[in-house]
Amino acid sequence: MFREPERNVWSVSDLVEYLYTKLNMDEQLQKIWLEGEITNFSRHSKSRHMYFTIKDERAAIDAVMFAGNNRRLRFQPKNGDRVLVRGYVSLYMKDGHLQMYVQDMRLSGMGDLYVAFQRLKEQLMTEGLFDQPKKPLPKYPRKVGVITSASGAAVRDIIVTIKRRYPIASILLYPVPVQGDQAASQIARAIDRMNELNEADVIIVGRGGGSLEELWAFNEEVVARSIHRSLLPVVSAVGHETDFTISDLVADRRAPTPTAAAELVVPQIEELRNQVKQYTHRLIKSQFSLLVRLKDRFESKVNRAVFKDPKARLYQYTQRLDHMETRLEHTMHRILANKDRRLGEAKLQLKSCHPAQELSKLNERLSLLIRDCCTHMAQQVKTQKQMYQHQLAQLDALSPLRVMQRGYSLVYRFDSDQLVKSARQMKSGDLIRVRLADGQLKCQVWRSEGENDE
Repeated sequence: MFREPERNVWSVSDLVEYLYTKLNMDEQLQKIWLEGEITNFSRHSKSRHMYFTIKDERAAIDAVMFAGNNRRLRFQPKNGDRVLVRGYVSLYMKDGHLQMYVQDMRLSGMGDLYVAFQRLKEQLMTEGLFDQPKKPLPKYPRKVGVITSASGAAVRDIIVTIKRRYPIASILLYPVPVQGDQAASQIARAIDRMNELNEADVIIVGRGGGSLEELWAFNEEVVARSIHRSLLPVVSAVGHETDFTISDLVADRRAPTPTAAAELVVPQIEELRNQVKQYTHRLIKSQFSLLVRLKDRFESKVNRAVFKDPKARLYQYTQRLDHMETRLEHTMHRILANKDRRLGEAKLQLKSCHPAQELSKLNERLSLLIRDCCTHMAQQVKTQKQMYQHQLAQLDALSPLRVMQRGYSLVYRFDSDQLVKSARQMKSGDLIRVRLADGQLKCQVWRSEGENDE
């Protein structure tokens, strides 16, 4: 009879969970870049999550960007935008729906550079370059190193700001190109050279604003690593406040503009002068107040009676000394009387507790204990001896020698201690040992007969 083969039937939940696990285990799908056009865009009114579809000419996939990620966007996405997104692909388990979970989004125009930026950022973050302890900036730098273009507006802003705020500081300018193919290597070489010279107290690295392509030299790995290995503190001042580069993340401090960097590394000399004036005024005022207090204390001490008539105080102390001597004598007599009384009481107690009496009592008790111990030991010896004799008699009654004294014997093979228990174990000519009560015999079997043989 035909029998239908067994089928492995899955539940929907098991299938969705299996697909969910498979997708999440695929490393290639956990960090993916996708370029396409936004359609069906909507934002949840309460959670602020974004839901949309990314499509190209042949396919489309649903996507979600949660509020924690979309709040960092620099633009408002809308239908028709061509974007570059980064995220991972997974399954929404409630309805088995495949979708992309977007973690970052940029307009597609700056796609290649932005991808390179993100990859280098993730690489350096994994290596720990962003988490290294930041070096503190000197409070009063004597010389400020500046690495930027010699002809740009940035260097003029930095020089003007430093000279205005802190003219006693010197400026060590290391001119470099800030854009172009050779810019990154020359910026890195300038940072290393500044460290070799070790003449500056702090370094400002930066340039004025520009497009992402124009600022790209400060996103190069060679510049980031040069800033990281710098022993001098480095301030990154690239572009405007909205511009953000890899150099900003690696540097010890980030300034939104070159002017802000100059304000960050040097103090305001007018403020310092005002502080010095305030401290000087406070010091003079404090010293004057101290002198006034010391003068008042001195005058109050001089006007005291003890300084006007020192002998009067001395007479009081002399009279007080006599009074204290009298009290001391009375107290000593009273203490000695108490000691004598307590000594007499102690002698009486000691006499009643003389060691000779206590020793006599202990000797009597010792004799009694010795006698009891001897009696107990004798009784124990007698009991143990009776038990020994009884057990010896029992052992003797069970001894094979006692049995053999009644005419029995033990037969062994001649060359071993194997006991012969049956006539069938032996054959004519075998050698045997016969154990008797008073010795043993060495014999040879003449003939072996069974129990029924006559």
